[in-house]
Amino acid sequence: MPKFKKVSKTKRGVPKKYLSNARNPAAKEREILETKRRYKLGLPIDVKKVSKSRASQSKTKVKRRKRVS
Repeated sequence: MPKFKKVSKTKRGVPKKYLSNARNPAAKEREILETKRRYKLGLPIDVKKVSKSRASQSKTKVKRRKRVS
């Protein structure tokens, strides 16, 4: 069994690194815990919704440039 380094976690047990660049850390933590709960219970997880919420939590948005032709 591999040994892993201890990491600092929030009161609810989510590693702080997961929340470090979130615009709303509390919302991201809730989403992570809810996904974890559903996964453990074997309930369906809406992967598109999870992916979208995690991308929207990013502090930096990717700006698309219009092509000039």
